[in-house]
Amino acid sequence: MKESIKAIFLDRDGTLNEDKGYVHKVEDFALLPGVVEGLKLLKNEFIFIIITNQSGIRRSYYTVDDFHDFNRVLINTLDKEGITIKQIFFCPHKPEEKCECRKPNTHFIDLSVNEYNIDLNNSWVIGDHPSDALLGINAGCNTVFLLTGHGTVHYDELKEKNINPTIIAEDFLTAAKKILEFL
Repeated sequence: MKESIKAIFLDRDGTLNEDKGYVHKVEDFALLPGVVEGLKLLKNEFIFIIITNQSGIRRSYYTVDDFHDFNRVLINTLDKEGITIKQIFFCPHKPEEKCECRKPNTHFIDLSVNEYNIDLNNSWVIGDHPSDALLGINAGCNTVFLLTGHGTVHYDELKEKNINPTIIAEDFLTAAKKILEFL
């Protein structure tokens, strides 16, 4: 029987890199402080998978190729630090399209569980939107709500919508340290 593994499902914009609104230009790429250090702390215990809503594609703000170009810079930057992203999933749809792949729907986590034999009870979702926390809750994962990116803007929504993340952290490095306390 194949051993199950633990994963961290990462939002991209506002979690790993700066979110300047519909991020897609390579020249705008910048990792947030503490991301590399935090991922290095976690990499021996977890695999990393990015799940990101990218409605800017459907809104014609940028193309799928622009999205992939940006991701290549992100992946290469992390790879140089010894950090591997196993896979990147993205939803190009607008919220009103009610697709199955947009967070907080668990479609991409479900695909990951099948492909990598992931133990959801010991896995995490990290992001800066209430939909990230809900994704983790819906999938049966632990959750981190980051106060980076849009986190401070959406913080009050957590209470309004009765969303209770496992951890609320001011930045990625703090989140990583708190996750390790759960091991």
